[in-house]
Amino acid sequence: MTELSTTNAAGGIVGVLGGMGPLATVDFLTKLLAVTPAARDQEHVPIIVSAIPQVPDRTQAFRGEGESPLPSLVDSARRLKAAGAGMLVIACNTAHLWFDDLAGSIDLPMIHLVDAAIADAAAIAGRHARIGLLGTDATIASGLYVNREAPGGLQWLLPTAREMTELIMPGIEAVKAGDRDTGRRQLGAAAEALRKRGAAAVILGCTEIPVVLDASNSPLPVVDATAALARRTVEWSRAQRAVA
Repeated sequence: MTELSTTNAAGGIVGVLGGMGPLATVDFLTKLLAVTPAARDQEHVPIIVSAIPQVPDRTQAFRGEGESPLPSLVDSARRLKAAGAGMLVIACNTAHLWFDDLAGSIDLPMIHLVDAAIADAAAIAGRHARIGLLGTDATIASGLYVNREAPGGLQWLLPTAREMTELIMPGIEAVKAGDRDTGRRQLGAAAEALRKRGAAAVILGCTEIPVVLDASNSPLPVVDATAALARRTVEWSRAQRAVA
C-alpha cells in the first residue's frame, strides 16, 4: 500500500479502477456498500468509478501475448483524479502486477488489494497456516501473492498446473461469460483440491471468483480479496471525512 495521506485527500472520495471485469466491479461496489456503517445516504463512501472493459487482457499481457494494460490504467487513473478522487483502488487482482508503475504515474495514494487479502488470511487462519490460493495463471505464475510480505509466517499452497488449466482458468472464464453455475462448480472443485492437500483457508485471488464462491459454498474458509479491499477503502474514506 502506498502512503495514505490524511490531508488533501479530496474529502474521502474514492476512485475505482474497474471494468476488469464488469461483474467483478459491481461485486466490489456491492461489498463496499455492505461494509459501510451508514444510516443515511450522506454517510456512504463517495465513489467515482472508471469501468472500461476494453483494458487489454492482463493475463495475456503477462504472457507476452498481448499489449500492456498500463496505458489504459494510467488514462483511467488520470480521469479519476481529474474528477476529484483522492485515493485509488484497483478492482482486479492481476492488474496489480502494474501497481507500482501506475503509482509512479499518478500522484494519488493507492491501497494494494493483495496486502489487504494477505492480512485477512493471517487473521483468519492464524500464524504459520497453510493458505491456498486461487487466481489467474498470471497471478499465480508471477508470484503476485507469494512474493509479498506475509505476516505470521503464512505458508502458500498453490494449484497444480492441471487444476489451473482444467478448473481455475475455465471457471474464471465461465464467470466472465455469465455462466455462474459452471464457474461455481469448477472453482469449488479447485478449492476442494487445495483443502485435500492441507489448506486451512483459501484466498479468492481473482475478483471474478467471489462472485460465485463464498463462505456458504466453499469447502474451506475463504479470504475474499475483494471484501478485504472494500473494508480498507471504507476505513480510509471515513478517516478522511472525519478530519475534514
